[in-house]
Amino acid sequence: MSNPAPTLTAPEPGLQLVTYEQPLTERMRTFLRLEFLFRQAAHHSSGQGTWETRAAIGSLLDILAIVTRADVRKDVLHELERYAFDLEQYRSQPGVDSARLASLLNNVQSLRDQLNGCSKQLTKKIADCDFLSAVRHRSAIPGGTCEFDLPDYSHWLNRSFNDRRQDFDGWLESLCPLRDAVRKLLWLTRESATSSEQVAVSGMFQHVLERNAGTQLLRVALPCDADVYPEISGNQHRFTVRFQQWHSVTERPTQTSEDINFFLTCC
Repeated sequence: MSNPAPTLTAPEPGLQLVTYEQPLTERMRTFLRLEFLFRQAAHHSSGQGTWETRAAIGSLLDILAIVTRADVRKDVLHELERYAFDLEQYRSQPGVDSARLASLLNNVQSLRDQLNGCSKQLTKKIADCDFLSAVRHRSAIPGGTCEFDLPDYSHWLNRSFNDRRQDFDGWLESLCPLRDAVRKLLWLTRESATSSEQVAVSGMFQHVLERNAGTQLLRVALPCDADVYPEISGNQHRFTVRFQQWHSVTERPTQTSEDINFFLTCC
């Protein structure tokens, strides 16, 4: 099932839409999760309470778990290089804003160089921190970071906000090249295609993607006041969108029988 994207888009001026995204590849799934966690960490780290700091640390440890479980850095570098190559092909095309293209290429190449220079230092600062390692280990246990389990963690949480924020920013700093690269990659992906208006007959829409289209991400946009939401399933060859009618938290949603107009973007 898809999750609502954090941003609003509007194919037509004045029309407010909420966008749901569905990754079609495991690589894109990882990128979206990292984007979500980095945004979550940034939000909670700005709060001055100890509960906000706990939530920020939780997001940081989730990021670390993703980055250390797979070679995310290699995947991001591969995608940056692919986009750099694609952008280079536009240089000779008429009507292209050469100044804007050069700026975008420089940005992509700069992000690639920064991430390439990190090597194993990307997570070393966090992984080598015994304090965070203890919190990470106890976090696997429900309620494992209580005061009696980690008195040093509780002591740190009771320090001033400025002290906690300085430590947190220091841990996050080593991950900034990855964060910035993922953010740019997802921006390029979302901007690589235009949306088209579609109709889901009796709440269902099915589509076969063109061979070798390389579609990695689906975006389904609906008016903000719509009382339905999409469930999206599929792969890089075909996909299905079923619009579910929301009832309440105590009643299961059901597929609507009405025709639903929506905006579809295949990125």
